[in-house]
Amino acid sequence: MSYILEQRVFTRSMTRRDFLWLTSLTTASVVITGCAVNPVTGENQLMLVSESGEINLDRTNSPHQFSADYGTLQDRSLNNYINQVGKNLANHSHRPRMPYSFRGVNATYANAYAFPGGSIAATRGILLSLNNEAELAALLGHEIGHVNARHTASQMSKNLLLSAALAIGSVYVMSKNEKYGPVIAMLGQLSAGMLLAHYSREDERQADALGLEYMTRIGNNPQGMVGLMNQLRLMSNHQPSIIETMFATHPMSEERYQTAKLSAATKYQKALNFPLQRERYMDNTAKLRASKQAIQALQKGEELMKKEQYASAETYFKPALRQAPEDYAALVMMAKCQLVQEKSAAAMVYAQQANQVYPQEAQAYQINGVANLMADHFETAYHHFANSDRMLPGNPNIIFFKGLSLEGMQRREDAAAEYHRYLQLTNKGDQAKHAQDKLIEWGFMRRNKN
Repeated sequence: MSYILEQRVFTRSMTRRDFLWLTSLTTASVVITGCAVNPVTGENQLMLVSESGEINLDRTNSPHQFSADYGTLQDRSLNNYINQVGKNLANHSHRPRMPYSFRGVNATYANAYAFPGGSIAATRGILLSLNNEAELAALLGHEIGHVNARHTASQMSKNLLLSAALAIGSVYVMSKNEKYGPVIAMLGQLSAGMLLAHYSREDERQADALGLEYMTRIGNNPQGMVGLMNQLRLMSNHQPSIIETMFATHPMSEERYQTAKLSAATKYQKALNFPLQRERYMDNTAKLRASKQAIQALQKGEELMKKEQYASAETYFKPALRQAPEDYAALVMMAKCQLVQEKSAAAMVYAQQANQVYPQEAQAYQINGVANLMADHFETAYHHFANSDRMLPGNPNIIFFKGLSLEGMQRREDAAAEYHRYLQLTNKGDQAKHAQDKLIEWGFMRRNKN
């Protein structure tokens, strides 16, 4: 069934053409046909995404993943340290002129990831598992290796649908979980790693080799890579649920550990006298490690949330909040836990606390908006969704819920504008049907009888 929009005056909203341009999927400067020279190997490779396209894809998508991971760490000292280590590595890599940035994020699962333009993040879960700066350099060097070898861009060239994840993510999650999924769908949040490339084992081998090369260039002991691989092995055996996303995006094998040991003992033997910088790493992560018990409780709570054991999840979130009452991720997780149990008033309390703790981060505004929407507090809900949309533009689900809030306020013209804007981004699913039905009912759209 097709529809025709009536000629009505709207404030100009993002068109499908605008969206595709912003996500760098249609412009000539971004998508090119043919081969490119790999900056690491010097060989030709299939590459449909140009370097400027990599950067644009990164800028469009990475903020959404960072927000899904509860935002950048508020510990500026630790973030500056991570960024300094990463920038030093990047300056000695094959693509030193890429706009690299490095940060820790508040997520508790264990992972590190890179977007194609050089935006790289490490979660609190993985940072807590490291023992020294050399292991951090190995971790970040590995991610820089993916950027340098253009592994992410290569994956995008094969799929070319990265940005569509924001629109289809809700459908994917909803199909997995009928109760918890719709809340995630409403929030437009991404399952961990949804926007990230899934690398092949060959990609991982090359990134390991490049990481070793870069870290030793700046004076890091290659045992850092051996130690990192060993930590991943131990976590996979004893804490598989915490590291499952990392292994989904970064395939791990005993071979990678053995290769790191062999490379350290042979090719990089002369670098074995370089320092591990354990004390410096411990000094810079002291505040993070002080929260280790709370973070471990959050990890267990999240695992129970996935199993829909919400009351049990609360028994872990509550002590985590007693230990770290201003932990943004803990407050947001508890707010979500209340929301899926349809306790909207309690969800508002935790979400509001999260807003106060980290006002620059969008996810708590989204949860606050959903909680108020469930309670028919339409004007307050709209306020929170509008804040989120300003901070983190481009999320179709937030645009839809702005429309739904305006509809509840009886502001049909404004609601129609948001629904129209939403339908320019996606026209499938229950939300799209609701938007179309309302536009038709209000006379802003008519069905095409042909």
